[in-house]
Amino acid sequence: MDGTTQLLESDRRFLVHPLHHPEDHKAPLLVEEGRGSMLHMADGRQVIDGLAGLWNVNVGHGRGELADAAAGQMRKIAYASAYVGATNEPAIRLAEKIVGHAYSNSAAVYYTTGGAESNESAFKTARFYWKVQDKPEKTKIISRIHGYHGVTMAAMSATGMAVYHKMFGPLVPGFLQVPAPYAYRWQGNQEAGIGAAELVEKAILAEGPDTVAAVICEPVMGAGGVIVPPDSYFPKLRQICDQYNVLLIADEVITGFGRTGSWFALGHWGVEPDIVSFAKGVTSGYLPLGGNILSKKVHDAILSAPLDRRYMHAATYSGHPVCCAVGLRNVEIIEDEDLPGRAARVGAKMLGQLEELNDLPNVGEVRGLGMMFGIELVTDKGTKAPALGLGVKVAREALSRGLLCRARPGSPDPIIGDTICLSPPLSTPEDVLDRFPTILRESIVAATA
Repeated sequence: MDGTTQLLESDRRFLVHPLHHPEDHKAPLLVEEGRGSMLHMADGRQVIDGLAGLWNVNVGHGRGELADAAAGQMRKIAYASAYVGATNEPAIRLAEKIVGHAYSNSAAVYYTTGGAESNESAFKTARFYWKVQDKPEKTKIISRIHGYHGVTMAAMSATGMAVYHKMFGPLVPGFLQVPAPYAYRWQGNQEAGIGAAELVEKAILAEGPDTVAAVICEPVMGAGGVIVPPDSYFPKLRQICDQYNVLLIADEVITGFGRTGSWFALGHWGVEPDIVSFAKGVTSGYLPLGGNILSKKVHDAILSAPLDRRYMHAATYSGHPVCCAVGLRNVEIIEDEDLPGRAARVGAKMLGQLEELNDLPNVGEVRGLGMMFGIELVTDKGTKAPALGLGVKVAREALSRGLLCRARPGSPDPIIGDTICLSPPLSTPEDVLDRFPTILRESIVAATA
């Protein structure tokens, strides 16, 4: 038995993976090394990383600057508490950078270790805000069907995908989902975008505005199938939240730090949220880090609260010096290489190339923003009937041709079909990106033959 075989045997025996079932783990990919946009597998293959790890390796793999930042900070102090009364320089410097790149109403950062924890913290912070305002009944959270916000208990309860609920329910009380603006029906249809936002308004009114704390949305839905909203959607949603005194939480775990061609994505529509959840791209996945960016009014609520109503939220690794040092260096790389600008420019070119796949009978729609792309697979272009199960076959064919992508399974109703999701590193060379359309065309044709 060779070393790779032995290692995989130990994997099956000792390791439980996210979304685990042994049927899906018969032939796992064993990645040994990453360089730029390329992954080097234990079996000798080189594969294009078409998903940037898991939507997160924005600056690409193998950046020595980030390894040096981690090692340098570890040699100084690897861990120091950031509980109130203590602090450290990397946490301070990174918070200053993040606020500088965020929205004009942004004021301060609370750190977590990842996206789900960031959303859990956002929910608690929203409840805290309303309690400080002497409105303790405002506790409910509204999210969207097919939205993904993580799978810890409250985050799972906000996630609008039943597959994540089935074996872990019941959900946390006080969470409800409404439909989102699904792209293939409403692309370019501004009235329909407003109508989708008004579904949130109906939910607020049905529950009672005095009971709703916040609405949480991904600016572009990622795991739900790369759903890009009509331009009218978020301005209308912001108006509705203001009208009914409800906070707007932007889940920018995927869309933050340049992914959509802007540092943060709601800027595309001129909208400012009250709380931003971030993770993934803040360190490009080199170390676990996330957080909330708080608007001035939310931050002021923390600063002005009396001692007996203080912000009693905490985590041991909040503001971890090494993670923040890597985040700081990562943000400097994004700045120096203007990766948000590159994502806008190169992403628009790539979207145009991918849209040529629309001539295939099983492609219902190609959509994207910046360096996020979705290719929806259907059985009928007219009705958009979803081609359930086709995505996995296409992803398998793509991998055999040297491209790693992700298949988002569709739903049996005619809402959204299987979608091939693409989110390559923002630094991916253009000649590598130019290979995507050919590989995907060949893969779709082979999977439907």
